[in-house]
Amino acid sequence: MYAAIRKLIKSLLYPLYEWRLVRSLDFSKTPHHVGVILDGNRRWAKANPSKGDPNGHKAGASKIIEFLGWCDEAEVRVVTLWLLSTDNFKRSAAEIEELLQIIGDTVDELAATGRWNIKAVGALDLLPEWLSQKLTSLKPIRKDGVEVNVAISYGGRREIVDAVKCYLSDEEKLGHSLEVAKENLSGDDISKFLYTAGQPDPELLIRTSGEQRLGGFMLWQSASSEFYFCEAYWPDFRRVDFLRALRAYSLRQKRFGS
Repeated sequence: MYAAIRKLIKSLLYPLYEWRLVRSLDFSKTPHHVGVILDGNRRWAKANPSKGDPNGHKAGASKIIEFLGWCDEAEVRVVTLWLLSTDNFKRSAAEIEELLQIIGDTVDELAATGRWNIKAVGALDLLPEWLSQKLTSLKPIRKDGVEVNVAISYGGRREIVDAVKCYLSDEEKLGHSLEVAKENLSGDDISKFLYTAGQPDPELLIRTSGEQRLGGFMLWQSASSEFYFCEAYWPDFRRVDFLRALRAYSLRQKRFGS
């Protein structure tokens, strides 16, 4: 009974707490680019067996549109969502097949809203042809729309390797020798060939589920990012958790090595 009473009290107080958080935030200082590691789906499923979602992937997918709505409200301009890592392919074939189907359906749902420009980032050549074609055929919907990167079959090391390969291929097309290519290579050149080329680096990276590591997420782009680790599993991630992340970001002083 006492647990039920505490739950009721929390449910009544959270709207007030959210309102106070919103009032305390300066949205002119909102990060332009937020990256999120959507972690904890399977642990959520184990903790909630009555939900009938054995791997938690459906619950995790259903949170995405809600989360992007919060980003709209906070005036975030670019969002990168890590949906599937290259390491995830080590899971059982049945789970991977289920996850890929859910990702395909989720991308369709996001595109159907007409609210965001969806871009797939990752090693799409590792995906089945039906999903790879779906992702490569995505087109911008709105000129002023928020850019949503769906990181699928993504790994930070693989991204850097692919960027270097693309750079060398470009140098070869220009008729440059390997020695010239090595001499010309700079950090800016690598950035030009990343999956997120042309977009600002993420100022804020969020990981749910309590894990305090990036696991290879946006290795190159996160050099100056602020990190926020949240205890909630991704399906349980709430607007108040997002507002806390924005507050933590706004309170940190960036020094950039000084």
